[in-house]
Order: sequence, then C-alpha cells, then structure tokens
Amino acid sequence: MKSLTNLSQRTWWIVGGAFVVLAALLPVLNISIPGVLPGATYTPGTLQLLALALLFASLALSYHLLFGTAGMLSFGHALYFALGAYGLGIVLQQTELTLIPALGLTLAIVIAAAYLLGSLSLRVTGISFAMVTLAFAQAGNVLVRRNPSITGGEEGLRLDTEHIPEFFIGVLNTRNLYWLALALLVVVFIIVAWFENSRAGHAVTATRENELRVRVLGLRPFGVKLMAFVIASVLASLVGMVHLLLQSGTTPRATSADFTLTILVIVVLGGVGSRWGAIVGGIVYTLLDQRLTALAGSEAIADLPAVLRIPLSEPLFILGTLFILVVLFLPGGIAGATRRLGTGTRATPVARKRLEEAE
Repeated sequence: MKSLTNLSQRTWWIVGGAFVVLAALLPVLNISIPGVLPGATYTPGTLQLLALALLFASLALSYHLLFGTAGMLSFGHALYFALGAYGLGIVLQQTELTLIPALGLTLAIVIAAAYLLGSLSLRVTGISFAMVTLAFAQAGNVLVRRNPSITGGEEGLRLDTEHIPEFFIGVLNTRNLYWLALALLVVVFIIVAWFENSRAGHAVTATRENELRVRVLGLRPFGVKLMAFVIASVLASLVGMVHLLLQSGTTPRATSADFTLTILVIVVLGGVGSRWGAIVGGIVYTLLDQRLTALAGSEAIADLPAVLRIPLSEPLFILGTLFILVVLFLPGGIAGATRRLGTGTRATPVARKRLEEAE
C-alpha cells in the first residue's frame, strides 16, 4: 500500500509538471475549445480568463492550508485577499514607491495584521473562531465602504499605473500577467506542500485531529496554528496583489463574507484536504462562472421553453445545483472521485468528516 501511495504521489507531481509546461506554452499556441474558452489561447480575452482561473486556484490553495490542513474554518479569509489588493493599490496611489518596494511594504502590513488578528481569533475554536473571523472581515468591509476618499468606496479602487512597469500594462501585455499568475500558482503550491511536509505541518495536522493529545505530548498547538494562519493569509494577499494588476482595480466585494464562501465552495468542489483538488476546483469554478454567465445571455437559451430557459439563465442556480450534487454524490470532490476511480475505493471517513465540518 505504501509503494502504491508513493507511486500515486510521483504520478501527481509528473502530471503537475506537465500541466505547468503546457500552461506556460498556451500564450504562444493556437488552441480553441468552443464552449469553454472565449477564443484561441493566444488572444488577450482568453488569457485574461485563464489568468483569473489560475489566481482562484492559488487562492483556493491558501484556503486549503487553513481549512484542509489546519482544520480552521474561517469566514474571513477574503479579508487578507482584500488587504493585498487594496493595500498595494493605496500604497501605489499615496506614495512614490515603484512596484517592488510597494509590494514589500504591503506584505509587511499584511504580515503584521495577520499576526495580530490571528492571535485574537485563535483564542477560540470551532464555530466561535468562524464567527470572530467573520466579524473582522465585516469590519474590513465597512472600512472600505465608508472611506471612499482612500478606497474608492462602492466604486472600487482603480490601479494607479504611473509606477507599474510597462510590460504589465495594456491588453497587449496580458500574456505577461498570465505568466505572472502561473508563476504565483507554482510558488503558492510549493510553499503549501513544504509547510504540510514540515514538522510544523505535521504538528498542525495532529492538532486538527486531536488537540488535547498534542498538548499531552508537550507541544504548543497555538504556535503552529498561528503559523498556518499567517502563511495562508500572506499567500491570499499575494493573490490579491496580482489580481489588482490583472483587473486594473478592485471592488468592495473582495472584502465580503460572500467572497469567502465562494472560496469555500471552490475547495469543497475540488476536494477538501487535497492540494490538487483546490487547483482543479479553482479552475473549474472560474471557467463555469464566466462561461455560464455568457451562456445565460445567449440566443440559444432565450429560445428555449420557460421551464428550461429560467433555470439555465441563472448561473448561480446552476453552480448551486452542481455544488449540491458534489456534496451528495462526491464527498471528496473532483479530486476524490478521480482518486477513487484510480484505486477502486470509496470515500474515506476523513473526507466525509471534513465535508460535514464545511457544511
């Protein structure tokens, strides 16, 4: 069984390496997938969509570290994504710093904020932890909406391109932003894999399973949980910074609890507790979200009978139905279903337990 597991891990790493190479070549290839992509892979519109999918995969990986690995169900993870996006945008607007120093300053602010808020949130566990993180996220949402002179308020914050390198500006440079998003995904994956395989990662996993036993062994669960919280928050903020560059701005939705629930849905869709599942979930969700919106407004849907036209014209209805089907019939998500097809086994009790916690 051990050799089979190792073989499976090596296979996944080979598949991942092939995925990265293929993804890196997409901007110079002419590949069209009707119904899935809006055009050929070298066109700016398609590269914009694919870059967005890679960013959501990175964000799901950061939440996987928090929830799938450490077992901390947070309803405020979007706050750190927003700290990265709004923080970088405000620093670029209010100072004369160029991109790299602005990134460093924003990162320092995020680390301090994550350490402070994590130290307070981790004083409680379970649903109380979820509620405290939700309260912090809501406070961030109010601050963003009530300070339009700094954050842009309901209109959102526009990216100041004065100090941004030219190769990241304009439609013609979308491929550079796509490669940046791909590089970020690789970096986030390596950091998450490194932490999970480190001593701190093993300790936080043991804490998730039985915190009392970890205390009896003489370890301090609070320290490793705070480390996981800060790392996940910093990774989410990095995604927010690249998202700001890709979208040329950000909106108050980035600070909402609704956005955190979207991340949670992505992780459940891909498979709770699986790094590859988080990536697959992020890509599948983004493509479905964007393409279903286009499909809902198409003439093909408008010509259907009302019984089909009404539900199919609501992308959220379709995504919600898909989520329910995954919860009912695929407890391990897409990654779990793939694994079971390969090994011929059923969903593990651990996967079912994690899914029940998410619900």
